[in-house]
Amino acid sequence: MSECSVSVIVPAYNAAATAGKVIEAVLAQDYAGRIELIVVDDGSTDATLVIVRSYSNVKYLFQENQGPASARNYGAREACGDILLFTDADCCPDPGWITGMTGGFNDAQVSVVAGSYGIANPGSALARIIHGEIRFRHEHLMPEYPRAFGSYNVAIRSALFRRLGGFDAGFRRASGEDNDLSYRVLRAGSSIRFLKNVCVAHYHQEYLERYLREQFRHGFWRARLLLDHSMVAAADDYTFWKDVVEVPLVMAHLLLIFWPTVLFVMVAGFFLFEIAAAVCIFGPVVDGLFGGIVMWLRAFARTAGLFFGTIYFLKIKLMTGKKS
Repeated sequence: MSECSVSVIVPAYNAAATAGKVIEAVLAQDYAGRIELIVVDDGSTDATLVIVRSYSNVKYLFQENQGPASARNYGAREACGDILLFTDADCCPDPGWITGMTGGFNDAQVSVVAGSYGIANPGSALARIIHGEIRFRHEHLMPEYPRAFGSYNVAIRSALFRRLGGFDAGFRRASGEDNDLSYRVLRAGSSIRFLKNVCVAHYHQEYLERYLREQFRHGFWRARLLLDHSMVAAADDYTFWKDVVEVPLVMAHLLLIFWPTVLFVMVAGFFLFEIAAAVCIFGPVVDGLFGGIVMWLRAFARTAGLFFGTIYFLKIKLMTGKKS
């Protein structure tokens, strides 16, 4: 499509460490059209405000903490671009990001263009593992026209975004709100295009405990997606068979708790299964072994989140008779 005006919207919460880098990466884009950059401060308590306001050509908005979905919607309401581009405050877009993303709208049916991840902190072993698995999924699983996108790197026609009501602000944490909007885009008869080589460099998590807490949260909110979008949420192109079988395998551990010998065999077998999968994804030796340990622990964190999320959102659904 011809170059048009675009609005880049960045939700930020306590993002003082990276906000300046993101802003500079957006302002340095090689895009020839008009760029409007909006940073929505979602109730930060650090120096995010000071850093963002030090850039005169950035629109700064503030709201009390309501989550990134709400912050993106606020930014979209104040945006004037024909295309809304979303990225996160810990992501630095590549120089050709806007040109690449807007160039993906080469078909009237395409209303959403999604991109992929680079890595901004390759010095961290955990960050490399997280990034390596994401890139594996994007390279080998995601088709050109997928059923879901990630809000860290996505461009949406503003007219469609507003018609659909934007992101569901009921998702108070960064997990699931992008899938939810993806499914509504598809139901509206529009297509999502995925460009795996148009990237934003992401500062992936560097601490295992925090990563596992994030994965618990993803599992928790995944339960709401499965309840609200049961026909599509179980197969979103990013998910593959290993993710599906991990849930019953983890649950089986609980059933075997009174048979220690069988439980030990189960734990050992599941651990070796994750190691084998990691070697296929990351390669042998150090990365494969570490990646296997990370994925093994993550399977328990995600499944626990899914279990408690299912109870929580099912209770709400039964009590209200509505979506969670």
